[in-house]
Amino acid sequence: MMTVPRQVVHVDSPTEQRNPRTTGIDQMSTAGILAAINAEDRRVPEAVQAVLPQLATAVDYAVDALRSGRRVHYVGAGTSGRLATLDAAELVPTFNVPPDWFVAHHAGGEKALKQAVENAEDDAKAGAAEMTSCVVPGDLVLGLTASGRTPYVLGSLQAASRRGARTALVSGNPAAVTPPGLDVLIAVDTGPEAIAGSTRMKAGTAQKIILTAFSSATMIRMGRTYSNLMVSMRATNAKLRGRTVRILVEATGMSPHECSQALTEADGDLKVALVHLLSGVDTSGATDALARTDGHVRNALASLHVRAS
Repeated sequence: MMTVPRQVVHVDSPTEQRNPRTTGIDQMSTAGILAAINAEDRRVPEAVQAVLPQLATAVDYAVDALRSGRRVHYVGAGTSGRLATLDAAELVPTFNVPPDWFVAHHAGGEKALKQAVENAEDDAKAGAAEMTSCVVPGDLVLGLTASGRTPYVLGSLQAASRRGARTALVSGNPAAVTPPGLDVLIAVDTGPEAIAGSTRMKAGTAQKIILTAFSSATMIRMGRTYSNLMVSMRATNAKLRGRTVRILVEATGMSPHECSQALTEADGDLKVALVHLLSGVDTSGATDALARTDGHVRNALASLHVRAS
């Protein structure tokens, strides 16, 4: 019986290179191993800082999409896809956004979130098919790939671009060829991993930092915060209910009792309670002001002729 050899791809990326600073890591003490990994991790924020202008462009695209009633799609495989799925899931309770504002697409589907699915990341057609089925003009599709060449991700981006979506790519390989039709490339150079090729390390850390900054900045621009307070959060447990009172106290300078009472009058809606307390209008007036300004607290206060601090 003849067997067909599996395709082999040699990736030319900084993440695949051998790190000269950790060649003796297997001979170090436990403390030494941790110190070596930590020393590499400290390089990541500076690498991310270098791509902030490109990341800002992606944030602006996301804001444009959401304000137009469109969506943001994350596309990834392996560590990249799992991190993207985590980020999208956490935005719903943190900022009380509709669950379809941020949609994560992971090569191999839900099964691949827990275990590797063979060849899923190499299937460009599967990525393209998924985008064709759900992406519309005006959406933003953000792909993530440590190697800069993952077929599932690149296939997704090219199909999304053909459908009229804006596209952005977070890559851990500055030397990779820019995909055709891409609107913005965020190529972060974290260098060789502490363990050669293990992109769940620095490359993954960089992607986590970028995703958190990207989605948080987008939410801030969308008015889902007031100052640096999470006024759009959904209080789903006792800890979070306590946090809503503390946020109101911080934002208004009023007593916990006054803030708790305002929350009760607002049926637990933190934004309504906040606008009510800062403006003096009743909860009905606060609700109307927020509705007129798409839930943006500062704009709601301005419409009520209140100058926010």
